[in-house]
Amino acid sequence: MSSPSENPYGTPTTDGPRPLGKHQARFNSIVRGLLRVPLLSKLVGKRLATLHVKGRKSGKIYDVPIAYTRHDGQLLVGTNLRPWVKNLRGNVPVEVSMGGSPTPMLADVAGDERSVMELYEIVARDNKQNAAFNGIGYNPDGSPCKADIYQSWQQGGVVIRLTPLA
Repeated sequence: MSSPSENPYGTPTTDGPRPLGKHQARFNSIVRGLLRVPLLSKLVGKRLATLHVKGRKSGKIYDVPIAYTRHDGQLLVGTNLRPWVKNLRGNVPVEVSMGGSPTPMLADVAGDERSVMELYEIVARDNKQNAAFNGIGYNPDGSPCKADIYQSWQQGGVVIRLTPLA
């Protein structure tokens, strides 16, 4: 593995994932509300959903707005390693709301270099806003910059795979 200062893909085009803004909690609250309104949720929810995560220690349910990408029957969520992600360790059952009744899913966090490089490229190709938020820029040909994806991984980037439970 390379040292934190080395990037085998070259020089990143960004400084990495954006820090959460001071108004993020308020923004998340508004998005959660919009995703609960049937007609609005269809417009707002084309790439957004609410992930219902149970706290490992507290047992409290946390409602986290997420940006997702559909891929091979799963939802992929690229994110920095936020505190709520720690509740998803070890293939945890969760529920995801996408404008209707919550859907039970199995959450798996991919945090190894190979998986993050592969899956985050899929996310970045599909969702440029999510990529920008997570510090991933694009090459002149429009492909996601691998040096940026690697940098995001070095700074705690993970991809969550959400698989519907049958």
